[in-house]
Amino acid sequence: MITGATDGLGRALAGRAHREGWDVLAHGRSDERLAQLAGELDGVRTFRADLASLADVAALAVTVQDTVPRLEVLVNNAGIGFTQPGDNARMESADGHELRFAVNYLAGYALTRRLLALLRASAPARVVNVASAGQAPIDFADVMLARGYDGTRAYCQSKLAQIMFTFDLAAEQDPGEITANALHPGTYMPTKMVTDAGVAPVTPLAHGVDATWRLVVDPALAGVSGHYYNGTRESRPDGQALDVDDRRALRELSERLTGI
Repeated sequence: MITGATDGLGRALAGRAHREGWDVLAHGRSDERLAQLAGELDGVRTFRADLASLADVAALAVTVQDTVPRLEVLVNNAGIGFTQPGDNARMESADGHELRFAVNYLAGYALTRRLLALLRASAPARVVNVASAGQAPIDFADVMLARGYDGTRAYCQSKLAQIMFTFDLAAEQDPGEITANALHPGTYMPTKMVTDAGVAPVTPLAHGVDATWRLVVDPALAGVSGHYYNGTRESRPDGQALDVDDRRALRELSERLTGI
């Protein structure tokens, strides 16, 4: 299953998985784009949900559970950049949370938590979180950035939160059943997120697909869990990701916000 599969990295990754013969579950927010993807990739099953709504995330998890008997890989790829939507203005999700924290982090947290039983029943399974080298420490006194909002900081702290969750999840799970890893797939790949920000692409999209696909299928990574990669190279994230107290604070906040 790939979230955010109708554009950019997610779309290219869905195409790669389809060509490799995988049964692909593609999530998107637009019925039109999902229909277009299904027309291009025969047999791909599509799932619509707005990840800015925790109710939609919960419904998505139920639909997946009701649709497939197995789920061997979950790629949490969906996300929004630092300028659009909102043109760098602070926006909130349907649940009243800062939008980038909600979509880029909370949705993936909630979806993964709700699908853990299915993943475990399909063991060995893998969770891959598409994060970023752009990371900013979380200020737990103002997680929702109500004071002095900046879109870039909002994006970067949401990406660090993904990595912190990855490390927590890996510590919780038997790596023989579920592994969890995160990566920065590439710097400013030619995706809508990057072009919307007016940034010139740097890394070819194919490089990002290769790096992500490696975490999905590489047999050498069987049982390897709790790592962050910059491309294909293991890397050290922001120090907050290594702080067990800060990870605990994020986990407790996430539990309160999602009810999971």
